[in-house]
Amino acid sequence: MTPHNASDDSRWSDLDRPPLNATALRRGLIREGGLYRDIEVVQRTGSTNSDLAGRAAGGDVDEGAVLVAEEQTAGRGRLDRRWTAPPRSGLFFSVLLKPTEVPVARWGWLPLLTGVAVATGLSRAAGVDTALKWPNDLLVTVGEEERKAGGILAERAGADGIVVGVGINVSLRAEELPVPQAGSLALAGAQGTDRDPLLRAVLRSLEDWYGRWRRAGGDPSASGLQDAYAAGSATLGRAVRAELPGDRSIVGEAVAVDGDGRLVIATENGVQEPVGAGDIVHLRPA
Repeated sequence: MTPHNASDDSRWSDLDRPPLNATALRRGLIREGGLYRDIEVVQRTGSTNSDLAGRAAGGDVDEGAVLVAEEQTAGRGRLDRRWTAPPRSGLFFSVLLKPTEVPVARWGWLPLLTGVAVATGLSRAAGVDTALKWPNDLLVTVGEEERKAGGILAERAGADGIVVGVGINVSLRAEELPVPQAGSLALAGAQGTDRDPLLRAVLRSLEDWYGRWRRAGGDPSASGLQDAYAAGSATLGRAVRAELPGDRSIVGEAVAVDGDGRLVIATENGVQEPVGAGDIVHLRPA
């Protein structure tokens, strides 16, 4: 028998990073009356969001379809920023949601809802305190420093769907970080970096929060979502700069997330300005 040299592409090339078990995930998450219909794990793709949105537009998938990639080669954040990480070092997945009974005006809450669900699931399963930077970054503390360990991207898919994509750095080591200010669950002191229980916890939490929000007709207050988001927010109560479309910026204190999911910034001249889209820079520690 010839000796086997594990190449970089071998599924066992990094024993700290075992592959996900799609069969076990399906068994643990798909149930009668539940949200999830199908869970597929692929070795490598450009972007799970693009793949799932394409299938949804073609009418090939139902609500609750989940696509997970062991490696994303063209993962996207907001503003088309690239997101790359070594194979099996993180959780990269997308879920198709069709909240047809919720008014479309409230669909803007879905990325915030996903953030609450991910933070809740990770605190349970990894013992890591994750905070939410508006609108869709997941922050962890490494040393004394706040760092981005994940992000969320929601995109319309077909006439009645939204694909919510999540990327989380799980086992990335310091030398593997894409930028020095990035972080990972491992660097934040996670109890474990086995991705199977982490993914299950996050998907169960998403199913729970999405169900609550849907039953409340998408009302962020009645569903408890608005309060949960505020409680987990790293942005509220801080001095921030909002970089807005058209090269405009606002500086002030982030005081609330309003009923439409917008960040309300109180400026120095006493005006409260809601921001619906833009880049937020935290100017000082909480």
